[in-house]
Amino acid sequence: MSGEQNLMGESDEWTPDLRWDMETEWLRKRADGVASSCQSYQAVNGVHQNQQRGASASGCSSDEEMIDLASNKSGGGAMGDDENAHLHSLHSHQGSAAPGLEADELPPGIGQYDDFHTIDWQRDIARDRMRHRYIAKKKNDSVFNMIRGAHDAWSGWVCVFLVGVVAGSVAGVLDIGTRWMANLRLGICPKAFWLNKEQCCWMSSEMQYEEDTCPEWKMWSEIFSAGRDGAGAYIIQYIFYILWSMAFISLCAMLVRTFAPYAVGSGITEIKTILSGFIIRGYLGKWTLLIKSIGVMLAVSAGLSLGKEGPLVHVACCIGNIISYLFPKYGRNEAKKREILSAAAAAGVSMAFGAPIGGVLFSLEEVSYYFPLKTLWRSFFCALVSAFIVRSINPFGNDHSVLFYVEYTTPWMFFELVPFIVLGILGGVVGSIFIKCNIRWCRYRKFSKLGKYPITEVLVLTLITAVISFPNEYTRMDMSELISLLFSECGPADNNKLCDYKRVYHNVNDPVGLAPAGEGVIEAVWLLLLALIIKLILTIFTFGIKVPAGLFIPSLAIGAIIGRLMGIGMEQMAVQYPHLWVFSNECSANCITPGLYAMVGAAAALGGVTRMTVSLVVIMFELTGGVKYIVPLMAAAMASKWVGDALGKEGVYDAHINLNGYPFLDSKDEFTHTTLAADVMQPRNGQLSSLTQDNMSLSEVESVLRETDHNGFPIIVSAETQCLVGIVIRRDLLLAIASAKKLQDGITGNSIVMFTDTIPAVPWIGPPPLKLRKIVDFAPITITDQTPMETVVDMFRKLGLRQTLVTRSGRLLGIITKKDVLRHIKQLANEDPHSVLFN
Repeated sequence: MSGEQNLMGESDEWTPDLRWDMETEWLRKRADGVASSCQSYQAVNGVHQNQQRGASASGCSSDEEMIDLASNKSGGGAMGDDENAHLHSLHSHQGSAAPGLEADELPPGIGQYDDFHTIDWQRDIARDRMRHRYIAKKKNDSVFNMIRGAHDAWSGWVCVFLVGVVAGSVAGVLDIGTRWMANLRLGICPKAFWLNKEQCCWMSSEMQYEEDTCPEWKMWSEIFSAGRDGAGAYIIQYIFYILWSMAFISLCAMLVRTFAPYAVGSGITEIKTILSGFIIRGYLGKWTLLIKSIGVMLAVSAGLSLGKEGPLVHVACCIGNIISYLFPKYGRNEAKKREILSAAAAAGVSMAFGAPIGGVLFSLEEVSYYFPLKTLWRSFFCALVSAFIVRSINPFGNDHSVLFYVEYTTPWMFFELVPFIVLGILGGVVGSIFIKCNIRWCRYRKFSKLGKYPITEVLVLTLITAVISFPNEYTRMDMSELISLLFSECGPADNNKLCDYKRVYHNVNDPVGLAPAGEGVIEAVWLLLLALIIKLILTIFTFGIKVPAGLFIPSLAIGAIIGRLMGIGMEQMAVQYPHLWVFSNECSANCITPGLYAMVGAAAALGGVTRMTVSLVVIMFELTGGVKYIVPLMAAAMASKWVGDALGKEGVYDAHINLNGYPFLDSKDEFTHTTLAADVMQPRNGQLSSLTQDNMSLSEVESVLRETDHNGFPIIVSAETQCLVGIVIRRDLLLAIASAKKLQDGITGNSIVMFTDTIPAVPWIGPPPLKLRKIVDFAPITITDQTPMETVVDMFRKLGLRQTLVTRSGRLLGIITKKDVLRHIKQLANEDPHSVLFN
C-alpha cells in the first residue's frame, strides 16, 4: 500500500507519529481494562472528525461503550471461555507450544473494527459458522448446552420481535406527539390541553360545524379575546405561528448539537452505507435514538418542509442495534448484526406508513446490501409486529391502520393511463431537478463558511418558512393533512375550496357528477400552484440541514399537488368538451377523480426523487388502501424512474452517499471497462509494506506501525522471496502487542515476532518471542495481477471484501482495497477520485 493509501482519509497534518502516539495511549487504556469510552474514541478519531467532517460531538454520548460491550468481555453471555478459544482458532492451525502468546490469552477486541472502516463479511460469516458448529457439537453434552443451542436457534426471531414491539410503540408516541405539537401553533384545547384539534372536537356536542370553528378548540386570537376574524386576530395568529415554530426548532437544534450530532437528516443515506458493511460508531446508539425521536417531533411541528417517515427508519435501526446486544450472536458479529438492521429498516417503513409489505420491499430494494432468505422472513415478521403495535395504539384516530385511507367511488378509465404516464414523466423531471439543486446546495454548505453555522442556518430557514407559509392555507397546514385533503374525493357534505363546484344536490344520496368549477376551485388552483413552488424551493434548502429531516412526505406533497392540479384540469376538460371521442363513450356521468390523480402524482414524485419502483407501488397502495389502482401507480412509477434515470443516474440517497465520500459499491451499477488488477493495485511502483513471518523483532514491527498508517499488513516468508503467507489487521496487531507487553514477562524490543508455528531447531536464546499466529488470516482472498477489474468489482460487491491481495506465481505484488476500487470507478467516470474519503 502506498503512502496515498490512507484508509481514514486524513489530511497531511495527520502524521504516522501522531497516529502512533494516539493508538499507543488508546491501547494502554484497553490493556488496563478500561472500556472504549468517549474519551478513547475521540483520542483515536478526533483528529479525523475535526479535519474531515468539519465538526465533532460536543458531548459524550457513551454510544461507543455500548458498541464495545461485547468485545470488552472475554467470556460471559452465551459463549464461554472454551468457546472463545475455539473461535480464535479460525485464522490458524493448531501449532506447537513455543514460548509466546497463546490463544486463550488473546486480548478482547480481536476481530472487531475501527470507526469509519468497512467490515470483512467473509471473516464475520465464517466466525458465525464456526460458532454455530461448536454449539451444535456441544448441545448433546448437557441440558445446559441443549438449552443454549435452542436459545441460539430462536434468538433471531425473539430479537426481531422485540425490535418490532419497541419500534411500533415509539412510532405511535411520535405520531401522537407530532400531531399535538403541530396543532399547538394554531391554538389549544382549554378543557384538555393534551388533546390535538381533532381529538378536542370529538368532545363537542354540535353535530356539524364549519371548518376551523369547532367550539371546543380555541385559536390563540380567541385566547387573547381578539375573536376568530379580523386583522387583529390574523396578526395574533401569525405571531404565534412564528413564535411556536422558532421555539420548536431552537430546542431541536440545541438538543441535536449538544447530545447527538448524528441525529441529523433522514439517516437513510448512512443506513444504506452501514448495511453495506461500513462502521460509524455512535450512529445507531442510545443517545442518537433518544434525540432523533424527540428532534423529529420538534422539527416536523416547526412547520419545516420535511417529514418524519425517513427518520423513523433511522430510529428503528437504532432500536435494532441496541436490542441486538442482548443477543451475543448478533451483538458481537457485525455481519450478523446487519440482518437485524435490515429487519429494523423494514419495520421503520411499516410503522411510518402502516405498510408492512412495502417496508420489507423497501429494505430489500433500497437499503439492504446482504439480504438472505431468512432475513426476508424475519423482516416480514418484524414489520408485521410493528404495524400491529401501531394499529393497537391507533395514533391516526380512525378505523384504518393506514395514513391516507381513500375509497373512490369511480373506477379509472383506460384513456387515463395517458395522463398517469404524463404525471410519471413530470415526477421524474421534478425529482431530477430537486436532486441536482439539493446536492449543489449541500456541497456549497459543506465547503463554505455556511457549514460553520448550522444552528443559524436552521433558525433563519425556519423563520423564512414560517413567514412565507402562513398566508397560504395549503402551506400553513401540516403536510400530512394537506396530502390527505388532496387525495380525498369530493362529496355532497364537503365544504372546502377544492370541492366548490357548481353542483345542485336534491339529497345526499344523489351521485356526484361532473360540474363546472366554482370560484373556490379556481382560487384553490392558484393557491396550490403557489404552494407547489414554495414547497419545492423550501424542500431543496431544507433537506440536509442539521436537524432530523425526512424526504418522503415533502415529495408526496409536491407530487400530490401536481396530480390534483392535473386532475382538476382533466375534469374541466371533460366538462367543457364532453363530445370528444376520449370522453364521449366513457364519461356519461362522473369519470374523473382528481384525488386519484393526486395519489398517482405523489407516487411519481417520490419515485423521481428516490428511484424506487416495486416498493414504492406497494407502499402507496398500502398507504391509501387503493388496491384497485395498482396499474396507474405502476405506470407512473416506471415512467418516473425511466425519465429520472435519463436525466441523472442517481437517486437522492445515492447522491448524498457520493457527496459524503462513503465507501458504497452499488450492486445495481455495471462495470463495463477493460482494466486489469495491475492497473489499480497499490503500490504501482515500489514494494508493499509487509511483515516477515519469523525474523522481525518487536521494535521493527512497531517501527513499521509507527511509520505507516495502513489498515492491514501482508505476512511473507522473507523479503527476498516475497511469498505470501497471510495477512494481519493493524488493529488486531496493536491489541495483541499491547496485551503481550502487559501479560507476558520478558517481552522487549528485541523479542522476535513470530506469525507462524515455526519451532527453533536450537535452544531458544534471548528474550522470549512474541507468537501471534492466532491473529493471522492464513486464507486471505487473492487474485493475480491479470485479473479483469470487472471480476474484482464483482468480488467486492458479492463477497463483501474490504481488501484483496495481488500475486503473481505466489509472489506478493500489491493490494487492492475497497477505496481503491471506488476511486478507480470515479476516475473512469471522469469524477474526482479523492472524493472517496473512507475505506
